[in-house]
Amino acid sequence: MENLTTPVRHQHKFNVVRLEKYLSSKSRVSNEESLSVRQYSAGQSNPTFLIQTTSNNSYVLRKKPCGELLPGAHKVDREYRVQKALFSVGFPVPQPILHCTDVEVIGTEFYLMEHVKGRIFRDLRLPGVTPAERSALYVAAVEVLAKLHSLGLSSLNLEGYGRGLGYCKRQVSTWTKQYRAAAHRDIPAMNELSDWLMKNLPDDDNEVTLVHGDYRLDNLIFHPTEARVMAVLDWELSTTGQPLADLAYFLMPHYWPASLNIISTMGSLKGIEGIPTVNDLISIYCRCRGIPAKLPRLNFYLALSVFKMAGIAQGVYARHLLGNASAPNAAEFSQCVEPLAKVALQFAQRPLADPTKDRLFLQTAKGQAVLQQVKDFMRRYVLPAQEEVAEYYSKHAQSPQRWHTPQIIKDLKVRAREAGLWNLFLSAVSGLTQVDYAYIAEETGRCLFAPEVFNCQAPDTGNMEVLHMFGSEEQKKKWLEPLLSGAIRSCFCMTEPDVASSDATNIECILRRDKDNYIINGKKWWSSGAGNPQCKVAIVMCRSSVQDVGSRHGQHSTIVVPMDSPGVRLIRPLTVFGQDDAIHGGHFEMHFDNVCVPASNIILGEGRGFEIAQGRLGPGRLHHCMRAVGCAELALELLCQRAASRHTFGKKLYQHIAMIKVAAARMACKVVDIAIQVHGGAGVSGDVPLAQMYAHVRTLRLADGPDEVHLSSIAFLELRDQLKKAQAKL
Repeated sequence: MENLTTPVRHQHKFNVVRLEKYLSSKSRVSNEESLSVRQYSAGQSNPTFLIQTTSNNSYVLRKKPCGELLPGAHKVDREYRVQKALFSVGFPVPQPILHCTDVEVIGTEFYLMEHVKGRIFRDLRLPGVTPAERSALYVAAVEVLAKLHSLGLSSLNLEGYGRGLGYCKRQVSTWTKQYRAAAHRDIPAMNELSDWLMKNLPDDDNEVTLVHGDYRLDNLIFHPTEARVMAVLDWELSTTGQPLADLAYFLMPHYWPASLNIISTMGSLKGIEGIPTVNDLISIYCRCRGIPAKLPRLNFYLALSVFKMAGIAQGVYARHLLGNASAPNAAEFSQCVEPLAKVALQFAQRPLADPTKDRLFLQTAKGQAVLQQVKDFMRRYVLPAQEEVAEYYSKHAQSPQRWHTPQIIKDLKVRAREAGLWNLFLSAVSGLTQVDYAYIAEETGRCLFAPEVFNCQAPDTGNMEVLHMFGSEEQKKKWLEPLLSGAIRSCFCMTEPDVASSDATNIECILRRDKDNYIINGKKWWSSGAGNPQCKVAIVMCRSSVQDVGSRHGQHSTIVVPMDSPGVRLIRPLTVFGQDDAIHGGHFEMHFDNVCVPASNIILGEGRGFEIAQGRLGPGRLHHCMRAVGCAELALELLCQRAASRHTFGKKLYQHIAMIKVAAARMACKVVDIAIQVHGGAGVSGDVPLAQMYAHVRTLRLADGPDEVHLSSIAFLELRDQLKKAQAKL
């Protein structure tokens, strides 16, 4: 924070000794302690200071400026009150400590709050931050704004804080008065803007929440390393009123003309990679608040926001002329007022479009290029091969040959590797971000075997990530390199048949140290990929035979087990809805009977299993989700094509799609589905009849005519009855 502070400027100096005595009387510092005081360089309103004690406690003091002040401005008592209310309900603000109205202490009224350590981004363009983090920071900021606007005033005990209804009219009136009181010259554009705003007030200005009044990225403190808001600062302009005005004020920099630079840190956001679009931010805000995703009268609220900023700029310059400005750059604001007013008039007089076209989850230039290559490769080679692959597995459905990879997929893998479309999931190898790969995973989700073509198939991707992140150099040489080259395959053994493995602390597979080796005993199932003849290694999660009762999550370890180790047995392939999923190497029950492996096969060391599992499962879940999105998109395309090409009872099928589902079949599906969920993996296997039951009851919704056809008849009968009743009344 040192670079954000300066020595106290001459016009803001106060008696530090008196402050020490006052804080001592309030038991905030001891009599033996002294204070050091530095002034924050940013901020144009109430002077703000970093107070540090000799015992390394830190506080922030905020005070009224000295001298002549504009009416109604610099109300530090309101700041203290609203922060106290927000802190009491867990909203991210610095903890307010005390409020002092005795001007004898330091010359003006002030309040003291905790010093929150973190990152403050003075430049809204976020230089020096990756595009992905820019997105995350802006998303975090708009989510906190939505949280603020979702708080009930009664829960905050802030009834009477502000005047509520009619906020927009009051704002136009207030800032017109503030501007005129501070104006050093007449600016026709400001007068014209004030008139336009007053004549174009929203008709529905009736929503009332707590509003910040100056919600910008540079009024937030972010976590030192995470995209998380630790505290919202500068509540001087807070009141109650229309929350959409706050949102528009936050969105205002997105519409900033590139030619307009008020100060060096407030330039246009156009062309800055990673900053979410206006539409994305509005969508996130509305989703968080549970309201329709739209911002009516955006041009009015933007014009009002810029008008307010112009009024603030005029006030800052007026304080500079009076000699009591808070920041050293106050004089710069003299030339801002007229350009701001002209920009606001442009907002007022023309419809607005989202100024940026990029998506929220932004790809790098390389990511976009590779995605296009993958799409082209899929279209030219992978999708046309689907029929031949399906014929292979149909032909060998009852033969051990089904566990082998068909030659056409092998050929496609060679072609993909030659094209440089290989190991795209691993950033250290591909140079792609996780967001880049998410789009690629979505594309490969359109075909069952496509991930394997690019060496991006589960469970190998997760296992390669484990070895890359946590493996020793020996482990990487022996197993990671062959996996990356596609020479071998692997499986991951975690879930067990005899315990509820959704809570991994239940795992019973035992790992026991025996000199320079480990002995493994236990059962695993749903070990995906184990049936492929190229599966040469398993990563197994075990529990230590010597348990640490003090740590439930420190009892487990992860170890590499070659599949040809004596005692490793493939018991049986499990079925999913009657299918053994041979195309993915199946899902096997495996037993480990006194399996002995070298101690060097342990990954990271004993007790690190949960840490490794979380590192593995996080990316893997994202990859599965994105592939599922691609699969769903394909299903939707097929649905629409089918619905648009088939007719029933004089209508196309799509005209029936939106109808309500038939209750009996739908409920049966629901009940069986819940039963499957409770059984976990066993629910979709052949061990219990649920998978067969689900297939049967789901078929009921098609047998003897689809639900929609029956409902069409029901609707006709209901409408006929209603018509008869209406005629009887007449």
